[in-house]
Amino acid sequence: MRHGSMLDPPNRFEATRHEVDFEHWEWDPEDIAARDRRPVEYLADASKSIISENKSPDLSFRYSINPYRGCQHGCSYCYARNSHEYLGFNAGLDFETKIVVKHDAAVLFREFLARPQFQADVIVFSGVTDCYQPAERQFRITRQCLEVARVCRIPVAIVTKNALVCRDIDILREMAALRLAQVNVSITTLDPELARVMEPRTSIPSARLRAIELLTQAGIPTRVMVAPIIPGLNDAEVPAILAAAKAAGAQAASYVLLRLPITVEPVFREWLTRTQPLKAEKIEALIRQTRDGEMYRSGWGVRHRGTGPIAEQVQQMFQVFARKHALDRRLPPHDFTLFQPPATDDGQLRLF
Repeated sequence: MRHGSMLDPPNRFEATRHEVDFEHWEWDPEDIAARDRRPVEYLADASKSIISENKSPDLSFRYSINPYRGCQHGCSYCYARNSHEYLGFNAGLDFETKIVVKHDAAVLFREFLARPQFQADVIVFSGVTDCYQPAERQFRITRQCLEVARVCRIPVAIVTKNALVCRDIDILREMAALRLAQVNVSITTLDPELARVMEPRTSIPSARLRAIELLTQAGIPTRVMVAPIIPGLNDAEVPAILAAAKAAGAQAASYVLLRLPITVEPVFREWLTRTQPLKAEKIEALIRQTRDGEMYRSGWGVRHRGTGPIAEQVQQMFQVFARKHALDRRLPPHDFTLFQPPATDDGQLRLF
């Protein structure tokens, strides 16, 4: 099994740290190899809520669902890696191999929609980790939540880089016909070899383009997301990605500049040095030019776009080619008037 990270970085919330002493493993290549092929563990989540409420001015949505914590995709750059530290794990190999599964997600989602104070709003799937990561094939929690959304007619927007989303076209087609569903497919490169090392366990680029085609043919509004753009690594591919996405049927496009908050940075830098040794120094220098000399700046309004000439060039290039391919537009708006709150436990519908 390939991993995006080869690190077990210390958890910033823990008082003690564990360091691997490779000197004792010098004559034990089997143990060293096993460390790099760590099996995936599925851990049950006992949370009593499933909806996260966003208050960031940088995001366009308020509510999101994340059926899983951690992500098997293993993307080296994933900004969500440091969220695993809240669970006592690390942002490296733990994030990819200790997957926390929210088995009660659909029930909790239904309970949330039944709250008297809830007013219809879009629910975003994958505000943090990908809802169609490999675990979804086994647990089908995302599909269960979509079935709740279909019954209640609550609008949803999905963000994923996995073609598994096509499995649920039957639900999404029905919801899209009522203006209740949108899908955002992330494509970071068209190079399958780069994708293999950068995003080791997600769908290859051609499969994601095929997903856009199938979703669009089913009448589901679909946006391509070039996320993240990494200066010096995949920024030159933006024109080709947008052209390919348009040919597949995408209706809109967006991008996010590479973000490396807190403990994500050492994971990405280790990956960069290991897999891109001839480019690593240049790429890091370009990243710093978009973050005022640092590897990351978290200020509102700039964390998704960066600052400085390099960030401006990326933005201008993206805008030019998005406009060229008629992707510089919004997806059709959701319809919030169809929302039907679920029945309460006693079978009564909500009156107000």
